[in-house]
This record gives sequence, structure tokens and C-alpha cells, in this order.
Amino acid sequence: MPNLPTISFSSTLANMSSPGTSSFIGEFPISVGAFQRNSLVATLAALGMILGAAYSLWLYNRTVSGNLKPDFLHKFSDPNGREVSIFLPFLVGGATVR
Repeated sequence: MPNLPTISFSSTLANMSSPGTSSFIGEFPISVGAFQRNSLVATLAALGMILGAAYSLWLYNRTVSGNLKPDFLHKFSDPNGREVSIFLPFLVGGATVR
């Protein structure tokens, strides 16, 4: 299943507010403004964002390459064309900077 981990990874990057995603555009100015107002609160918020990103990567790793149970592998397949066409607007919308 090469396509599903790719879709999941791009969603994980958007969840982590990576540069180039739409959530980064909202989170960065908020962080800068909070640091100008109260540096202690902004530092704690930055620590929370770092821990959230680390958890997202850990969760992605466990989901994609976790413990495999060979008995259940025959039940899963890669997304077909219809499912990829449903995911595509979310991928483009999440990675688009407005």
C-alpha cells in the first residue's frame, strides 16, 4: 500500500503546521504576537507545539510501520481511484498557502 502512507504523511505534516501548509500561516503570527505580549506564555505554547509535532510523528510511525499481523493483511488494499479523488481536495487545500 504505497499511496495510503503518502496521504497520511502529508496530513501529518499539515497537522504539525509545517511551513507551506495553511495551518502554519495561522500559527506563526499568533506565536509571534504572543511572544511580544508575554514571553513565558509563548514559550510554553511553543513547547506544546513541539511536543504535539513529536507526538504526530510518533503516531504516524506507529500507524504506518507498527506491529503487523500477517493474518489480517489480505483484508487491506491501497486506495482506489475514487478514494484518491476524494482525498485529493483535502491534500491540495491543506498544503495551499493563502
